[in-house]
Amino acid sequence: EAVDTLLKRMEDYRDRLVVVVAGYPDEMERFLDSNPGLASRFGRRFFFDDFNPAELEAIFMRFMAEVGMTITDGALGKLRVYLKVAHDARDGQFGNGRMVRNLFERALESQADRLASYPELTQELLASIEESDLPDE
Repeated sequence: EAVDTLLKRMEDYRDRLVVVVAGYPDEMERFLDSNPGLASRFGRRFFFDDFNPAELEAIFMRFMAEVGMTITDGALGKLRVYLKVAHDARDGQFGNGRMVRNLFERALESQADRLASYPELTQELLASIEESDLPDE
């Protein structure tokens, strides 16, 4: 029903409506094949490769910079190993940036758990991710 409504709107408003759909390749093919007239209405298709480990690291570091945090050398090494293993084991559902965002959020949660027992917290402690804050491979 939603696809039928979308098709009607795409036809009725083709001169002023832009429709962008995004998703994993297999799911996108199933979506486009769900109605005989749907695929032909999307004239351009773009495919993006998965980020490589260095690009995933850059995303993680951007999250860190956005909140003014630093990462220890040991944690950076562990992060690199983790991202390489995750990249090498990726499948059709590999989350790319979402996986890195989730990893960053887990690191913040682990950091909070680690710091909970500290009697005094300094800005340096609060702004640093350590090796123990990151998950093992």
